[in-house]
Amino acid sequence: MQSNSTNGPELRGSNIVLDKIIAKTDVSNRKTKIICTLGPACWEVDQLEKLIECGMSVARFNFSHGDHGGHKACLDRLRQAAKNKDAHVAVMLDTKGPEIRTGFFADGNKVELVKGQNLILTTDYSFKGNKDKLACSYPAICTSVTVGQSILVADGSLVLTVLSIDDAAGEVTTRVENNAGIGERKNMNLPGVVVDLPTLTEKDIDDIAQWGCKNKVDFIAASFVRKASDVKAIRQILADNHGQHIKIICKIENLEGLENYHGILAATDGIMVARGDLGMEIPPEKVFLAQKMMIREAN
Repeated sequence: MQSNSTNGPELRGSNIVLDKIIAKTDVSNRKTKIICTLGPACWEVDQLEKLIECGMSVARFNFSHGDHGGHKACLDRLRQAAKNKDAHVAVMLDTKGPEIRTGFFADGNKVELVKGQNLILTTDYSFKGNKDKLACSYPAICTSVTVGQSILVADGSLVLTVLSIDDAAGEVTTRVENNAGIGERKNMNLPGVVVDLPTLTEKDIDDIAQWGCKNKVDFIAASFVRKASDVKAIRQILADNHGQHIKIICKIENLEGLENYHGILAATDGIMVARGDLGMEIPPEKVFLAQKMMIREAN
């Protein structure tokens, strides 16, 4: 039974009674939605039908991979599966967004790095790297980083500390802080740095206009949104391509986006907390605090 006691503050969940616990769940009235990322392991019609039966609400198309033709074929199968099941499944286009990556290697597809060694990062992306020197796709790295700061590579599996910067040569000398083996074209994070890259790349604009709008998707999940003007730019692209109906979900993935959160929230239709990337920008143990703050403000 529900307690009617008035002693002390009412706790959250104090309206839960035994009847609610043992009653059959009506999944048709659930408020939480399930977003499924589609890929080769689950993109055939029969597999999509099973996902729909299990409660898939939104199908996410990750444009960090694949091409327009491949995604369109998957979308056609999704809509056929939804028709077969007489169900509505929303479609989300997740943009690739700006990225910083290491380059290619001269020999093999992996290098072994040892704690304590020096490693040079060069802005010459044509350079074929080795254990002593790697190419970096970010042209402005020399003017963006400072001595003593950390650079995270391959989702943080490799940590580098900046020792010196040679702007004229386009090189940053770092110290390797842990033993690691890394492959080619791994992502790089510059914690706390306002990177000199556009939030919307040419690929993102093309993906939104030529695929998202043409195929009448429901949501754009915008990667690495950093300020409210990013949202307005996406909304203009949608309007220019007859996609005014498409909702924008901003992914908060870096410190700049977190610092400008209130402006972004006022401009967007929804928020996605990108915990993995955010954990590269702020201490991992504080990600849940950022998540709680963002959810509270959004509601």
